[in-house]
Amino acid sequence: MQRQFNGSRLREGRIYRGLTITELAKELGVSKQMISKYENDKAVPSLDALLTITNVLKFPKDYFYEKSIEVKTGSTFFRSLISTGKKEREMQYDRVKYLTIIRAMLEEYVDFPELDVPDFSETTYDAVEEVANQVRNAWELGDKPIKDIVYLLETKGFVVSSLLLENRSIDAFGSQHEVAGKQYYSIVLGNDKKSFYRRQFDVAHELGHRVLHDPNLNIDDLSKEEFKQIEQEANDFAAALLLPKESFLRDVSIHPNDLMYYKLLKKKWCVSIGAMVMRAYKLGAISEGTYQYMQRTISLKGWRTKEPLDDIKDVREPVSMKQAVELLIENDYITGDAFMHKLSKHYGLSLLREEVEELLGLEEGYLKTEVSYTGNIVSIKDKLESKSRDSIG
Repeated sequence: MQRQFNGSRLREGRIYRGLTITELAKELGVSKQMISKYENDKAVPSLDALLTITNVLKFPKDYFYEKSIEVKTGSTFFRSLISTGKKEREMQYDRVKYLTIIRAMLEEYVDFPELDVPDFSETTYDAVEEVANQVRNAWELGDKPIKDIVYLLETKGFVVSSLLLENRSIDAFGSQHEVAGKQYYSIVLGNDKKSFYRRQFDVAHELGHRVLHDPNLNIDDLSKEEFKQIEQEANDFAAALLLPKESFLRDVSIHPNDLMYYKLLKKKWCVSIGAMVMRAYKLGAISEGTYQYMQRTISLKGWRTKEPLDDIKDVREPVSMKQAVELLIENDYITGDAFMHKLSKHYGLSLLREEVEELLGLEEGYLKTEVSYTGNIVSIKDKLESKSRDSIG
């Protein structure tokens, strides 16, 4: 049966790669009106045009003829939301959706932790501080430092991935999804910052969005002031979660005005010096004048981009999805080819192998199935075997 070209998939793939209609039209040598017709199923690309599309957008041909399983997606919240343009945000929407589809497929084979997030929908809190404390209590974290928040969220059932994002204004983003009636929350982290301590805050910020904000909030309808408000709330939550008020105050109050002391605190609390100085100011441990002086000093030292200790602690990468694939392949439950085939045929998502490896943090080529030969193709001629036996005799 002849399949039909899916114009919505062309639009999805184009946005995924960050191309405008005009840019794709230029690559294909057609008008932008024709691209619009393709995307709205008013026209079908020729074979030559389709080959160019697959090469430019880097998706297999099947991708443009299929429809993925139904995924109900909420709003995508971005770290550094204000500085992230609409085009850059739209590029990531399907990236996090595809990651969630792959997770749903892996759950057919592997037991992951169930999503465990405290529900505050029927509770009113006057302060973000109290919400952060409730999360700590629910997860039995006490008042101790969180040594690895990426690992913590994976143990709580979050889908977490780390990708090289082309736009450097994006530190992290996350959104809620529903697949076959099951709720997921997926977070993608930019892996170009190379600071364990900054990543800690990025992840806590994304958790703040999940805990504090309506997952179906239409971000495009928000004003600039509303943007700033939800960003500030997520930042305040992250600071309160990573640096609990009473225990952090006890520590910072010993030498609150000494930046070198914050270097020692950084080792304990696993949070950047910049974030701790801000937290100390908001908790009243330092005055506004001292805070401004410390901020100027941080700038003069170049700590806005690179702080002390950033080089000596490795960035923590997500492991659960990677472990799941390795568990299946190394134990011969599935081959790389079978993995890709199932994703395509059962979930309606044909991707290049390299794309899936990147999404899951696998080594390049890991999903490539090696062909093994179990029998000899050639054999010794009968007359040579006979001559050999005669010489031995």
